[in-house]
Amino acid sequence: MSNWLHKIALTLIPKVGPITARNLISYCGSIEAVFEARKKELLRIPGIGEGIATAILQKDYFEAAERELEFLEHQDIQPLFYLDDTYPDRLKSLVDAPLLLYYKGSADLNHPRIVSVVGTRKPSTLGVVLCEQLISDLKNYGVLVVSGLAYGIDVTAHKKCVEKEIETVGVLGHGLKKIYPAQHRQIAYQMLENGGLLTQFTSDTLPDRDHFPMRNKIVAGMCDAVVVVETAQRGGSMITAFCANDYNKDVFAFPGRTNDAHLQGCNHLIKTHKAALIESAKDIGYIMRWEESNDQKETQLNLFHDLSAEEQSIVGILQEKNEMGIDQLVYETQINNSQLASLLLNLEFKGLLKTMPGKRYLLVR
Repeated sequence: MSNWLHKIALTLIPKVGPITARNLISYCGSIEAVFEARKKELLRIPGIGEGIATAILQKDYFEAAERELEFLEHQDIQPLFYLDDTYPDRLKSLVDAPLLLYYKGSADLNHPRIVSVVGTRKPSTLGVVLCEQLISDLKNYGVLVVSGLAYGIDVTAHKKCVEKEIETVGVLGHGLKKIYPAQHRQIAYQMLENGGLLTQFTSDTLPDRDHFPMRNKIVAGMCDAVVVVETAQRGGSMITAFCANDYNKDVFAFPGRTNDAHLQGCNHLIKTHKAALIESAKDIGYIMRWEESNDQKETQLNLFHDLSAEEQSIVGILQEKNEMGIDQLVYETQINNSQLASLLLNLEFKGLLKTMPGKRYLLVR
């Protein structure tokens, strides 16, 4: 236990970030040795000045570390040190990865396939549908989905994962004593059953603005691929995408409408070759060379066989066009309006279609 007290205490010292902490441990030989070193020894370490050396020698942070450790034990929260086997391997190689993480959940943070899904806090109706369809299709590849539990695309991804029984982890920009935003508390608790919550911040840390870029770095660093669903040219999703590029992760983006400023971030990423254009999860699977689950393929095939000939015709057309208006569907299917409306309603009840504004229909695969 004392070892964890030293680890937590080191992260509480002001101006001791991940890089400085690693230097301290490397030069001193261990966490405990950092706090046992003499001042002149500390001052010889690159990046350690009078202020940091004095703070280490005063050992004022052990009382706070004890309180934190009690909270972790009481709440069944697992601290993850960067040298531990349980620490996310994909983060370990990153020079600015947090020294210590706090994790509550059941998912394996070293899952064979991890996809981070990010996007705007104010998605369009189409953006929500694209996100939900993406998550549904990603189940075919047996992935763990990571996002930031924020409004919009983040929570849409988490909710769809819970619905589809896909493991999902929310990375937080605050401590685990509270959930922010409070409206997402229920979905956060549901995620613990088949996923989890992860943060680099101690329990009392508030959701300050400066914390979220740090959160975004973890979202970018702990995955194999980042998918940007919808975003403007500035914001957290773009920070995540740029970090993922710096970390040599694969980045994917859905193209946005060229006349909508709120969606231009994806287009910018694609245009500047910082993201690959995708239209569905199949594009991710192809580029990542991931095989789909045979069970999922069989389920999809059986579902298609359960449809009537007219329903199969509609689904087949929408598989090619993805989204289509009622007039176009009448022309393509040669089915009269009233019969087509009934068939479309039936397909929507089966969860295969979603009605969009303007009497347009989108296939939900």
